[in-house]
Amino acid sequence: MQETAISLIELGAVFFGLGVLGRLAFRIGVSPIPLYLLGGLAFGSGGLVPLHGIEPFTELASEIGVVLLLLLLGLEYSAGELVTGLRRSWAAGLIDIALNALPGAAVALLLGWGPIGALTMAGVTYISSSGIVAKVLGDLGRLGNRETPVILSVLVFEDLAMALYLPILTAVLAGVSFLGGLTAVGISLVVITLVLVIALRFGRYVSALVDSPDPEVFLLRLLGAALLVAGLASELQVSAAVGSFLLGIAISGSTAVNASRMLEPLRDLFAALFFVVFGLSTDPARIPPVFAVALGLAVLTCMTKIATGWFAARMQGVARMGRLRAGTALVARGEFSIVIAGLAVASGTVTDELAALATAYVLLMAVIGPVTTRAAEPLARRLLRRPPPASHAESPAAEALPAVQHHSPTER
Repeated sequence: MQETAISLIELGAVFFGLGVLGRLAFRIGVSPIPLYLLGGLAFGSGGLVPLHGIEPFTELASEIGVVLLLLLLGLEYSAGELVTGLRRSWAAGLIDIALNALPGAAVALLLGWGPIGALTMAGVTYISSSGIVAKVLGDLGRLGNRETPVILSVLVFEDLAMALYLPILTAVLAGVSFLGGLTAVGISLVVITLVLVIALRFGRYVSALVDSPDPEVFLLRLLGAALLVAGLASELQVSAAVGSFLLGIAISGSTAVNASRMLEPLRDLFAALFFVVFGLSTDPARIPPVFAVALGLAVLTCMTKIATGWFAARMQGVARMGRLRAGTALVARGEFSIVIAGLAVASGTVTDELAALATAYVLLMAVIGPVTTRAAEPLARRLLRRPPPASHAESPAAEALPAVQHHSPTER
């Protein structure tokens, strides 16, 4: 009973502390992810106030957080939007992989972390944070800008790339053979194709399976289906995260809208615990030795993401200032990078320094991304020594697309 009381006190302190950090992030206009990671570092081994006794709950809760993160991400896209985005952005998507995955892989190899470390760090530096990007675009009123569909197309490509990357990473971390790795990739491709076909032709039946007019029944069906699919996907070595993402894609229409609205508070709660748990597993003393590497990697991949967005927007005929906005919007890294690093750390097959580097890198990029997005255009105009044009085609009002509705990762 005494141990239960202590665990409840510690868990209550963690939840309350997360609430304070979330409020602080809201007040200063940044993503709460860096603050959650810092909170985990403070309460973990080697931190200011190490906590013990809450690991069984927090570890399972963090796994649920990953499932909900990917499920909500899948709910934001319909199968048609994914296919359209893939057709529109495949060239930019391939350039995105080359420019942003290679730096992470190269750093891991230079540090002697081997092929598994290189594969992990490639994913950490490659994937942009859809959540942070969507929030910043909404805050700046750019959801109707001409470059915004380009940004969303690149994010769609990255999400689909993750659906292939995560099964490969999971198989490698599990130590399966080369043939086993190929089998995992083949299963993943079959599952993704099958889900897209089902979502395109029979999505309404999948939605009807989980839908219910009663909120309690709806939530139980939806959460139960997500955990079942995630567990089955994990058994098939396809990755629980990919399974929940694909389930989200298969749910469409008003069911998806209602599901997003109902699950968002749960996602935010469990995702916050996920970031805290990752911070708990990282020794703060290991961050200073790799901080210079993280800073250099952050500067390099900031420039490569800007180049990616610039190229993608240029392909769609967007003007120069719009290309700059597209590039800077993609800079932020966050939840996906930590998911990737968390999978590697949990497997026990990578060095502890990788977790420290990933933590420092995400801390930097989750702050640098929004700041760069907000400051780049005013700074560029000041350097050009000209005021923002009142009616030029590059202004947000003129570049808005009133005739076409585009869905952002925060809208359906």
